[in-house]
Amino acid sequence: MLRLYKAIWRASAGRQIILIILSIAIAGLAAVPLEFQRDIINHLTSDNIETERLIYLGAGMMAVILLSLALKWLLGFRAGTLGEDIIRLIRQRLLLRAADLNQTGETVRKGTMTTAISAEAEELGKFAGGAFSDPVVQIGTLISVIGYISSTQPGLGLIALSMIVPQIVIVLMSQRKVNIYVAERVRILRSATDRLTIEDIDAVGRDVEAQFDDIYNTRRKMFIWKLSAKFLLSVINGAGTVGVLMLGGWLVLQGRTDVGTVVAATSGLSRIQGPTSFLIAFYRQVSANRIKYELMLELFGPHPERYRHPKRTH
Repeated sequence: MLRLYKAIWRASAGRQIILIILSIAIAGLAAVPLEFQRDIINHLTSDNIETERLIYLGAGMMAVILLSLALKWLLGFRAGTLGEDIIRLIRQRLLLRAADLNQTGETVRKGTMTTAISAEAEELGKFAGGAFSDPVVQIGTLISVIGYISSTQPGLGLIALSMIVPQIVIVLMSQRKVNIYVAERVRILRSATDRLTIEDIDAVGRDVEAQFDDIYNTRRKMFIWKLSAKFLLSVINGAGTVGVLMLGGWLVLQGRTDVGTVVAATSGLSRIQGPTSFLIAFYRQVSANRIKYELMLELFGPHPERYRHPKRTH
């Protein structure tokens, strides 16, 4: 994983720094709407309701939401264009490698090279665009929201935090198995496409069909592991929501907290479920792309650094 991130940083360090700064700003705003929501609910349940204050709170909440959305738009645009630039860079390097192989008379694995240029470069490039900014946004959001909930009611914050730890354990355990199937699938697909490029297609037809069956069985095993993990994660999220409502309701009945805090905590749970789910998916994506990156390096032979700076085409 470190090797993959080093390669991405070398290719786009300056632009990644800008994306990280934007990500921190977005994460910093994540909990602010919850505070406005809490104040609005408590104001509506108070004995002295002022329309002007209600409008002020609503306008403030909307302003923060609009600012956050504008920053997310800018982040998405810059990350997307960076990803496309990385895709172009990878394809240029693969073309240079193919040209070098032709000049030296070495065998070019046409099927593998085609798959790498068309599909694998696309996946790696898209990942590179948000490799740093995406986890910063989501981890920052988790810290911001859980920190806010804990500051208003430590017990509710503890429930929110306890939802994350078991999910991390489940993902780490299941993803190790999924990674094996990802590498196996890529290798089988490359082998099949290589054989499809030879002239006598009838001679290899049955073998290639068998490899397609192997790909199907590999994907089927991946689905079992991924969906089982997703089921357990959903159970944890559901239990966390029920726990916050029960504990929050009990605290309200005891006069130890207010309704606005419970509503904000419940909304906060939905806010952290999104980042948690994203980080889980992101970890899976990192694991899969690490394997694909290592497999792609095999195409460049023993000296991949020769293709680090290909000529740009515009």
